[in-house]
Amino acid sequence: MNLVARTVLGRLGGLLLTLVLASVGIFSAVLLTGDPIAALAGGAKPTPELIERIRDEHRLDEPVWVRYGDWLTGVLHGDFGRSYVYQTDVMTLVAPRFAITLQLVLLTMAIIVVFGVGSGVLAAVRGGGVDRAMVILTSLGMALPTFVVAILMIWIFAKTLGWFPVYGEGGGFWDRLWHLALPAVSLAVLFNAYVSRVTRGSLVAQLQAEHVDTARVRGIPRARIFGVHVFRNAAPQILAISGTTVAGLFAASAIAEVAFGLGGLGSLLVQAAARADLPVVQIVSLLLVAIFVVLNAVADLISLLIDPSSVAGRGRS
Repeated sequence: MNLVARTVLGRLGGLLLTLVLASVGIFSAVLLTGDPIAALAGGAKPTPELIERIRDEHRLDEPVWVRYGDWLTGVLHGDFGRSYVYQTDVMTLVAPRFAITLQLVLLTMAIIVVFGVGSGVLAAVRGGGVDRAMVILTSLGMALPTFVVAILMIWIFAKTLGWFPVYGEGGGFWDRLWHLALPAVSLAVLFNAYVSRVTRGSLVAQLQAEHVDTARVRGIPRARIFGVHVFRNAAPQILAISGTTVAGLFAASAIAEVAFGLGGLGSLLVQAAARADLPVVQIVSLLLVAIFVVLNAVADLISLLIDPSSVAGRGRS
C-alpha cells in the first residue's frame, strides 16, 4: 500500500473517530443543560405523577452511558428521535430546514468563489495600489461581525431602498434566490475577506518562487506560467481553506437565518435550545459537526490528489 493510500485511510479513520467523540461530547453537553421535564410536559404543570410517567417513558432514570448507547444505536439505524416540543420525528423537522440552509450556503459560496478568490487573484497579479486596496477592504471585512453586516444590509437595501425582502425564504426558484440574496451577502463578507487573504498570500508566494523565475527566463507565456506554475501549485491551499469555509458557513448560517427570519437549520437549533427540545438539539448539532469534518476531509483528500508530492514530503520527514 503506497503512502497516499495509507494517508487516505488514516484520515478516514480520524474522521470516524472525530464523529464518535463529537457524538459523545454533544450528548453529554446537552444533558448538562438541565432536566427536560418541562418540555416533555407540554406546558402542563408537572405533577409528581406526570414526572414519574415521563421519566419512565423516556428512560430518564437510566445511566447516562445506557441512554447514549440507545441514542447512538437509533441514529445509526435512522431513528433520530422525537421532538419533545413538536411531538414529531426529528428528521421531519430537519429535512426541509436543511434544504434552506444548503441553498443559503451554496449561494454564499458562489459569492465567495467569485469575489473572494477573484479579488485574491487580482491583488496578487496586479500588485501596487490594487493590492493595497484589497488588503484594506479585506481587513475591514474581517473586522465586521456577520450580525453587524446583516443589520446594515437590512437598513440600507431592505428598509431604505426597498430593493430586497427582509423576512422569510420565499417560494419558487427566483423568489427564493431574491430572499436569500441579503442573507448570503451578510454571511459572505467575513469569509470572503478570509479566502481573499489566503488566495493572495498563496499566489504571491508562488509568484516569488524560483521555478516561476526560471519559467519567465525560458520565455514561457505569462498566462501559461500563471495557470501551470502558479495557480496549480497554490490550488491545494486555496481548496483547503475553501473546504473549511464551506463547513464554517453551515455553523455561521444561524446568525443570518435568525436576522432574516429564515427557517433553516441554524434557526431551528436556536429555537430548540431555547425550548429545551433536546432530541432536536442533539441531531442538529451532530449534523453540523458531521458536515464540518466531512467537508474538511473531502477538501483535504482532493488536495492530496492534486499534489501527492506534499504527502511524500511528509513521509520522508
